[in-house]
Amino acid sequence: MIRVLGIETSCDETAASVVSLDGGAAPEILSPKILSNVVLSQIEEHAAFGGVVPEIAARAHVEALDGIVEAALADSSVSLDEVDAIAATAGPGLVGGLIVGLMTAKAIAAAANKPLIAINHLEGHALTARLTDGLDFPYLLLLVSGGHTQIVAVRGVGDYQRWATTVDDALGEAFDKTAKMLGLPYPGGPNAEKAAATGDAGRFAFPRPMKGSAQPDFSFSGLKTAVRQAATAIAPLSDQDVADICASFQAAVADALGDRVGRALARFRQEFPDQAKPALVVAGGVAANRTIKATLEALCAQAGFAFVAPPQKLCTDNAAMIAWAGIERLRAGIAGENSADFVPRSRWPLDSVSAPMVGSGRRGAKA
Repeated sequence: MIRVLGIETSCDETAASVVSLDGGAAPEILSPKILSNVVLSQIEEHAAFGGVVPEIAARAHVEALDGIVEAALADSSVSLDEVDAIAATAGPGLVGGLIVGLMTAKAIAAAANKPLIAINHLEGHALTARLTDGLDFPYLLLLVSGGHTQIVAVRGVGDYQRWATTVDDALGEAFDKTAKMLGLPYPGGPNAEKAAATGDAGRFAFPRPMKGSAQPDFSFSGLKTAVRQAATAIAPLSDQDVADICASFQAAVADALGDRVGRALARFRQEFPDQAKPALVVAGGVAANRTIKATLEALCAQAGFAFVAPPQKLCTDNAAMIAWAGIERLRAGIAGENSADFVPRSRWPLDSVSAPMVGSGRRGAKA
């Protein structure tokens, strides 16, 4: 039995979780359990600003984290003495929040004499499908969130190859900026989807960025500009105008994603011909969008891939995925940067070999 306490503070959710794994007589068969998963959202604190304010987020983490950790331990009926390790998000993310979570984890680990495992937030998303669906390696990951849009080949714990990323805005960021431009409340993504439900997706002929391009990456900046131009041309906007723009924007995004992902599915078939049951995992907050999800489900059905989307509460930022990543690393014997000297990283790519690009989780110019 392995039990890990996970802590997540990379953006505007303060979260703690206890996850266990009982290998039993067949350790190759995963049997994890989420014993607790406590998440405190800061949406109200940031709503007035139309986006996350790093200083406010860090202060809120400081005020809430101790109580969240206590609640996670209480909900799990597991004492700190019974925990095998402390796993904490150490990057990428807002550095103020990362400092709060990692320093708290260091203190807990030192006081309880437990190992500390610094976890890459993106690895938490990458491995969640193994927590929820017991998925075998390798599989393809589409990560679509406020800060990242990537396609990654997940070949094993600690073994990731980035096949595509965004050359400008992440998809979640594009949704949020579009919503803010149209006067929709924060958080923008869900409210843009809600408005699109009553809109005409064919009213505006927005571009499908990168569609048909041999380059595998994503781009959403030009689409965002097209939305601004359309909105300016018909201002002042009625509620129906806003709904039509949102529906047309969402349709363009889904179409572009389908094209990009379709290419990745074909590549996966070529590079992993022995994988009898290939799967596409979709993770990140944008994975909750129903139009995008339906597009990708249809694409996977056509290509013979299983479509795997963890529950929404495990697609957005949470500590269960961080605790699980800690368990995966313990089992694989690669606990990673297990050191009290580890420094939070605002940028930390899963794949350190690929050329740096905006949106890939590491600093650097566009490739």
